[in-house]
Amino acid sequence: MGGIEHVARGIIADLEAKLPGQRRTQRGKLGLLVATMLEVRSANCMDLAASLPRPCKLVIKRYQWIERFLSNDLVDVDAVMAPYGREVLKHLADAGQTVVLMIDQSKATDLHQMVMVSVRLGNRALPLAWRVKETQGAIGIAEQRKALEAVRAMLPEGVRVVLMGDRFYGSPDLIAWCRKQGWHWRLRLKQELLVFEQDGETTLGECFARGERMLSDIELTHKRVRTHVAMVHEEGHPEPWIIALSEAPTIHRAFDYGLRWGIEAMFSDFKTRGFGLEDSQIQYPDRLARLILVMALALYWAVSTGMWDAEHNPTPAEKKTRGTVRARRGAA
Repeated sequence: MGGIEHVARGIIADLEAKLPGQRRTQRGKLGLLVATMLEVRSANCMDLAASLPRPCKLVIKRYQWIERFLSNDLVDVDAVMAPYGREVLKHLADAGQTVVLMIDQSKATDLHQMVMVSVRLGNRALPLAWRVKETQGAIGIAEQRKALEAVRAMLPEGVRVVLMGDRFYGSPDLIAWCRKQGWHWRLRLKQELLVFEQDGETTLGECFARGERMLSDIELTHKRVRTHVAMVHEEGHPEPWIIALSEAPTIHRAFDYGLRWGIEAMFSDFKTRGFGLEDSQIQYPDRLARLILVMALALYWAVSTGMWDAEHNPTPAEKKTRGTVRARRGAA
């Protein structure tokens, strides 16, 4: 048995444990594709086909096998991701941590964009839910909500959630949605957004120019969505951060927004530094979403393997860090 098949057996067993209702043939194909993705580290289907351990000798036949799987409407991306997402979110909740979610959009191919919601785990991000659309522009609030609703269904009861998002997502609609769910938010805003205060109508950019950096309980745009706003401008940065906050504005809370950069590294794992998603040559959004599922599960396996190894075979530096942490906890 080859290395890919050996890894595939473990992945298939894990899928069976997490998704006992999934069809056996789906588990087998998905597990084999994830293991091949881990080996090849390429989203190009011909590259995958060349290494796919299938009995047919012709690469084109193995390519068609992959194509049939990716076009199978019975493979529900959200349903497959749900137990993986719940496991990570429960881990964070059990540790008493605030769940930091990040929403962002990235180019998937020359024709497609993807909007993705991920969770921060340590210093990195892991994907939870996504939507793919054939467009050159921004993916709107409807698709954003669908991805966020999929993640909301994974969350443990009573966990504290904060959503981070760039200027695409600093919208009154998304702030209102977060408020309705009881989530907290750190969403970057555009300077030209209208603000309504007791003194009348202005813009966030004009507030910043006047030196008004902490705005409490203001109303954004004609939708009059209420939020707090904090503005910070670090030396050397071309523009200030104008951050919508769910809590009273402070500089410290504005800098929380920096946590969202974990999703940028994750997108690099999917694309230029990792699997090369943009080279997939896939033309259909639903098939592209399933290919991203294969990459997401590969990423989960790579991260979980690394975490297990760090736990059971720590380096001298990791042992020293853990010892210091335990000593501090004992002193407390």
